[in-house]
Amino acid sequence: MPIQRFAPMTKDFPTFDCDAHVTEPPLIWERAQDHLTREDLAAMRETIWWDDETQQLIVHGKAGVGIGAPRRGGIPGTMRVISNAGPGVKHDIQRALNVRNLNPKTALTQEQVAYLDFDGSYEPHARLKDMDVQGIDQVMIIPTDIDTYPWLLNAVGARAFCRSYNEWAYEFTRANPERLFFAAMLPMQNPEFARREVYRVAELGCRVALVRPIDAMGNYPLQPKYDPVWKAMEETGVVYGMHPFPANGTLKPPGYTEQHSGAELVRRAIASSGLDHSFLSNVQNFQAEAALWVTTVLMSGFFDRFPKLRAAVFEASSTWISFLLDECDKNYRLYRNERQMPKLSKLPSQMFAEHCMTGFEGDEAPPSRFPEFYSDMLIWSSDVYHHDGDDAWRAMETMNSIGLPRADQAKFLGSNARRLYNIQPPLTIIRDRVTEIHRPDWWPTEAEVQASLRADASVSHR
Repeated sequence: MPIQRFAPMTKDFPTFDCDAHVTEPPLIWERAQDHLTREDLAAMRETIWWDDETQQLIVHGKAGVGIGAPRRGGIPGTMRVISNAGPGVKHDIQRALNVRNLNPKTALTQEQVAYLDFDGSYEPHARLKDMDVQGIDQVMIIPTDIDTYPWLLNAVGARAFCRSYNEWAYEFTRANPERLFFAAMLPMQNPEFARREVYRVAELGCRVALVRPIDAMGNYPLQPKYDPVWKAMEETGVVYGMHPFPANGTLKPPGYTEQHSGAELVRRAIASSGLDHSFLSNVQNFQAEAALWVTTVLMSGFFDRFPKLRAAVFEASSTWISFLLDECDKNYRLYRNERQMPKLSKLPSQMFAEHCMTGFEGDEAPPSRFPEFYSDMLIWSSDVYHHDGDDAWRAMETMNSIGLPRADQAKFLGSNARRLYNIQPPLTIIRDRVTEIHRPDWWPTEAEVQASLRADASVSHR
């Protein structure tokens, strides 16, 4: 049996993973009747439902939508990008396995894809074991298969779905409340429903609620109808988690043409120009929506209106923040007398530093080169088990290569997030890296990994 080896490392501080994913199981729907009214359960069945018989997510009666998260076990010949980045499954390993899949004779079998569909993505006890290997002391779990959520037209069905997910996620964290925390979903289709859910999840100890920067129907956080939601967050201390999610428009209502989200426009541009690299949309649409949200809330005086509100920018990296804040400051100084929006009490960059933090991933090096700028605003995201995810040790390797002092590493990888969420560190921490993982016989060799990294290795010759 081959052994995957890693260089020894140690740490003397607790990490906090502010943005890591769970893969929603069918259990969310199976147990919905336990905490929903008959009206809510009926609305949820009509709005968004996992059909166990066909293994499909049904939204508004339409099958085959979403990423297919509840479909556990994998599909032969594929790498399941939402649940394969478990302990030690580095990007190079994934590359080698993807290259295998180009050839039907070497494509992954059902047994192999099931091995790569990590249990820790679905179940809390398996998750805790994986965290021990990944150097993750505490984690904020965030859902995966909710690209359909912005298009839910029935507000009662959306309320039922959010409550069902939140109940399951809360139960997930009960396996170890000192290490596991959940981010709640809100039914923003109806601001009053969302306001009530903020108070409800706050009673469960929830620290953050997720809201898209713009929903699929063109609603922005500046609209007055959402004010009660933000006031509820102020009163409860629940953090406004600004998290872009894919919204490709497949569920857009017929005839709706009024407005598009930034993610949709990026996808349309890629499609119309004939570009065949899907990763471009994954990079650009998340950052485009996050940058638009940051600009909107800072330049409009949003935080002057809600001075106690704290926010986190998730899933969009953070290198671009320094440039954007500089541009906001510059334009505010230049055009403050011409602006039709209210006068700001502080410069946009000062307001961001006071109210917001931004997530970054472990292989994102630039923020670590500017600790004086990012010192109090940076929080680490592993993004596991998604394909681009990685562990705390990888983040430390990146920081060590730059020479970032250990005190700054401790802030970026843990204490900033705990300060944002008002969470205490765990009583015991992971100090030593696991240096060996036993793998099945089919695991890629180092020679195969290196060969797969050649540019022509991914070209399929027919």
